[in-house]
Amino acid sequence: RGLPVLEIGPGMGVLTQFLLQKGYDTHVIELDSESVTYLREHFPALEGRIIEGDFLRIPIEEYFAGDFPFCLIGNYPYNISSQIFFRVLDYRERIPFCSGMLQREVAKRLASPPGNKDYGILSVLLQAWYDVEYLFTVDEHVFNPPPKVKSGVIRLRRNARQSLGCSETLFKQVVKTGFNQRRKTLRNSLRGLFGSDYDYSDLIFSQRPEQLGVEEFISLTLRLEAHQGQS
Repeated sequence: RGLPVLEIGPGMGVLTQFLLQKGYDTHVIELDSESVTYLREHFPALEGRIIEGDFLRIPIEEYFAGDFPFCLIGNYPYNISSQIFFRVLDYRERIPFCSGMLQREVAKRLASPPGNKDYGILSVLLQAWYDVEYLFTVDEHVFNPPPKVKSGVIRLRRNARQSLGCSETLFKQVVKTGFNQRRKTLRNSLRGLFGSDYDYSDLIFSQRPEQLGVEEFISLTLRLEAHQGQS
């Protein structure tokens, strides 16, 4: 409750007004100059708390000095919502909580468990560091004008994991390589990383990437680290 809240893309302050009413230490980041002008005129409480810029590019640490944590919220632009969550991962030690609305299909994907067709790269990478919950669906007709798709609201809570126990760079490479050929078994999709001479007899290599949870991907990464250390 005591942490500052950073809202992405507040526009005309539809969500912002409720954050302020409930007493949250609210900050906003907005790219559109007309919206920034509107916010300054209609929300004097945001004086000094409006960042005019792009969340995907602005160095947040220059605004929230030091390593002080903050929460993230927003009705995220559908066309860049995945990029926003990759950025959340970059700041995971600063963002213990994150919630917001995005296109339902994307929201479902982020919260999807293993074994589901929606489960993918960002599902694994986010779930390595966050508990991800799909909260509810928002229908098209509540918007004016209505979008062509339904929306979904999700919530992320930072989990207790402090380290993967393996190279994070290699972990990302294993996850992305596996899902880039998701119809293939890992024996085939990861051959470019492990090499043709590796022993693929373990049952994990006969599975497809969507069948594996975070721990299994960590296990694969540790195997790759050990293999690369021997070669």
